[in-house]
Amino acid sequence: MIRPSKLINESNAWSLLAFAVIAVTIIPALNIIFGVVSTETENWPHIKQYLLQEYIINTAILFVFSGFFAALLGVSLAYIITVFDFPLRKFFKWALILPLSIPAYIGAYTYSGMVSYTGVITKILTLLFGKMILIDIMSVPGTIFIFTFFLFPYVYIISRAFLAKYTASLIESARMLGKNYMQIFFKVILPVSRGVIASGCALVLMEVANDYGVVSYFGINTFSIAIFKVWFGMGDISSAVRLCMYLMGFIVSIILLEKIVRGQKKFAIATSKVRVLALHRLPKTKALAVSFYCFIIFSLGFLLPFFQLLAWASMTYDEVLEPSFFDAAVNTVVAAVICAAIIVCCSIVITNSARISQNMFARTAAKLTVVGYSVPGAVISIGVLILFMWLNKFTESAWEYSVITSLYMLFFAYIVRFLAVGCNTLESGFEKIGKTFFEASRTLGCGVTETFFKVDFKMIIPSLVGAFSLVFVDMAKELPLTLILRPFNYNTLATKVYEYAHDERIQHSAPAALIIIAICSISVYYLSKAEKE
Repeated sequence: MIRPSKLINESNAWSLLAFAVIAVTIIPALNIIFGVVSTETENWPHIKQYLLQEYIINTAILFVFSGFFAALLGVSLAYIITVFDFPLRKFFKWALILPLSIPAYIGAYTYSGMVSYTGVITKILTLLFGKMILIDIMSVPGTIFIFTFFLFPYVYIISRAFLAKYTASLIESARMLGKNYMQIFFKVILPVSRGVIASGCALVLMEVANDYGVVSYFGINTFSIAIFKVWFGMGDISSAVRLCMYLMGFIVSIILLEKIVRGQKKFAIATSKVRVLALHRLPKTKALAVSFYCFIIFSLGFLLPFFQLLAWASMTYDEVLEPSFFDAAVNTVVAAVICAAIIVCCSIVITNSARISQNMFARTAAKLTVVGYSVPGAVISIGVLILFMWLNKFTESAWEYSVITSLYMLFFAYIVRFLAVGCNTLESGFEKIGKTFFEASRTLGCGVTETFFKVDFKMIIPSLVGAFSLVFVDMAKELPLTLILRPFNYNTLATKVYEYAHDERIQHSAPAALIIIAICSISVYYLSKAEKE
């Protein structure tokens, strides 16, 4: 039997390795915080006086209205799917998740083409009203529309899971007291779901903060745009760091607001018997109206843009499928596979260390991985850039240029950004298997590492596959981080879509966009699978 001292040493080794990984990954965020104390450049007073107010207002408007409308759609659809029985309910139950498989920037490019002078939506409106009606989607309201219809599934998924499991007795009690379903929604569902809605909205707003493709193409000046302009246009990293701090301030505000909202109203189940609510069959007219509502949302969020991309791809595939396209596809797959594998390995170390450690510090430190995912890609990229510029001081001059322009910098940024995705998935997997088998193995004389490879590893293989797939998907569609840190003449499918759109060749972006959508469908599959479990 292995001595307790050896087991403790092995546990400490896992903890030290986990701490090292976490410490390295939070350096970019710390670079931004400490970079604020650097000397101001001559550009910053001009930005602060003439531009900063516009960045703050536009970003705040997008946050408030995108979050509100995404919550409105997500919660209403979750309530309808959970409570009522109507035609095509089972189809819409999973189909309403599909808008999440279309990245917002691809949705923006697609809708821009559909509402253009010769677009399909413009033609339909012309036929219906007898005159040409042009929709100005390249505006703040248009940007809110894009974020709302392609990000509302975050709220929908979380709200539906909560309502399906925890509100059956509340709804039935309210019905017995004579309340109709509209009153139940406003007086019962919304109050008890406040924390869940806040969590979903926080995810939506983090995606809005991270976006560059939509606001760049629509010409909306936000902090993401400002960071790109200051870095690429002026080469002023000091001012870029200050703008990053403002954007991080928005993110911190979102997180704190979510905690406050969740803390104000706490909801607990009064009984241990959690059951599914019996569906209420709607009258024919109301059932058709509800089905039509779901169909409209599904069409605007997925069906219309998807079929438009298919039509464009059939027209342009012979021009697009050239060596540079296949190079971008290979770059996407290779980068995603390498980084996803590294992230899964790091996630194993962090989550297993937090699981076996009796030290509260180790468990708390594991939560720091969320920093990378909650901070927008543009901010992470500037932090990574500062780190590698600092590392160049310790390299020979012959290596300086190759280090700062290499794929190492981009891959490291991917790992920092998406480490939380792998950690959260594996943490869920470890929670399912518990510590019973781990403790039994240790009792039989196996060490921590031996137990992991002989016992735990085999039991968390589904979680490993899920973590790898989700990280792969996120990296395949990542745009702002890739645009800032990619080496010269290095493209991924996401950057190809961006370049085609900004060259006003939207139709030519369709093949690459469809591949990204197909890849993103993997995440939708795992979300649906996790929800069933």
